[in-house]
Amino acid sequence: MIMKTGKVPENVLKRSVLRQIGGNGAGIGKDCAFFPFAGEGKLVSCMQEAVVLSGEHGGGDVRSHAEAFMTMSDLIQKCANNLAAGGARPAAVMITLLLPEDTQESMLRGLMEEAAGKCRELDMEIAGGQSRITGAAAEPVAVVTGIGKIYENEWNNDRILPGKAAPGQDIVLSKWIGLQGTAVVARRNLEKLLVRYPAYLVEEAAGFDRYLSVLPEAEIAVKNGVCAMHDASEGGIAGALWEFAEGAGVGLTVEMRKLPLRQETVEVCECCNVNPYELMSGGCLIMACRDGLGLAGALEAEGIPAAVVGKVTDSRDRILVNGDEIRYMNRPERDGVYNG
Repeated sequence: MIMKTGKVPENVLKRSVLRQIGGNGAGIGKDCAFFPFAGEGKLVSCMQEAVVLSGEHGGGDVRSHAEAFMTMSDLIQKCANNLAAGGARPAAVMITLLLPEDTQESMLRGLMEEAAGKCRELDMEIAGGQSRITGAAAEPVAVVTGIGKIYENEWNNDRILPGKAAPGQDIVLSKWIGLQGTAVVARRNLEKLLVRYPAYLVEEAAGFDRYLSVLPEAEIAVKNGVCAMHDASEGGIAGALWEFAEGAGVGLTVEMRKLPLRQETVEVCECCNVNPYELMSGGCLIMACRDGLGLAGALEAEGIPAAVVGKVTDSRDRILVNGDEIRYMNRPERDGVYNG
């Protein structure tokens, strides 16, 4: 079976990856792994990889980089988001860089300067890593391992786990769906979009990556009764909701009209023929809790938009309700960002 660019399909992941490694913490919808110690707390880890844009591209020119959707800053933020979605405080990263044979030293320096700057912003350390020049890499590839900790005396770490979503709980989303993908597609299609839309709209859409951190909402959620969290990223909100439910072995009923969507995302997706519900949604945190309105209110009080969009159910069905229409969610597909 020849696989397409992007995340490995869920059925392939199950039979060719998860089945081989057994129950070691990895699984569908699980942002990170947890390792208890004899002392207090738990060590939490996650890993993310991407073809990355170097600092010399300014994080903006993706037109000649078919897979390069992220800067080093984006990738480290994604690791931090995953740790926060597990209820952990991000502490450190380890970075592996695989660089093409024609790489200039200035590119390596730019990538690491950006990584160091992002870690300072997030109060994280760069604990180590590897840098290698290889003919096997056509573009710069970065692998980031994030390390965090859950403190028992601070949070109830037995409550906030990926599998703790339970029937009857409310589903709450922070900010808006499709943020990260909107920024990528807008930057890639600037000229096309500027012909159709005013410059301020296109610039706003291209700058949506400033919303990518979910650390503030995760910390607020932990203090306001959240039971499970999942960072929505590649595969769009539809894929993220499926993964969230699959990880907990539950069903979902979500009202499509309540999914928070920026008008800029609507316009960019319409012009570039992309489905906004299948568009990379980094910056949006999925949360399950018993009092969704209370959690949404706590987030709104801190200036973070939030919406209660549905319920966790006791079936295995993942349902989208759109007025009188009922649709069943499919397994995550290839992210729409590859098409835009």
